Amino acid sequence: MTRKANQKDLIQLSELFDQYRVFYNKDSDIPAAEIFLKERIENKDSEIFVVENEDRLVGFVQLYPLFSSTRMKRYWLLNDLFVNENYRGKGFSKQLIEKAQYWAKSTNSAGILLETGKSNDIGNQLYPACGFELYDDVNFYEWKIS
Repeated sequence: MTRKANQKDLIQLSELFDQYRVFYNKDSDIPAAEIFLKERIENKDSEIFVVENEDRLVGFVQLYPLFSSTRMKRYWLLNDLFVNENYRGKGFSKQLIEKAQYWAKSTNSAGILLETGKSNDIGNQLYPACGFELYDDVNFYEWKIS
């Protein structure tokens, strides 16, 4: 079952979020993850949806709002998608993406944007299978603050 995350989910969600960050070579820090997620939920900075299996959170997707001036509509940035490694290959990622797509439609947005590495073989198969189109007509740039 997929549903919107709430404050009661913070302990389990923080553990999943920490696993996600460790997957991307960040240091484990569950207390900081809990603070970060609590702030996102309280401040309504993002929309977080979770998937449960037998009363246990096994994955999440986090969407951040963006806006398109030319379309004069909101876009959603699918920034985070993660399923615990013990539950992969069971369709939970697809359920989370479908929940995100439903959310995008229900909020009358222009759509969902996401970025993934060229080496993410699973994601690069999953996203097109869920209706996402590879958009390579633009160059993606980043400016970092050290």
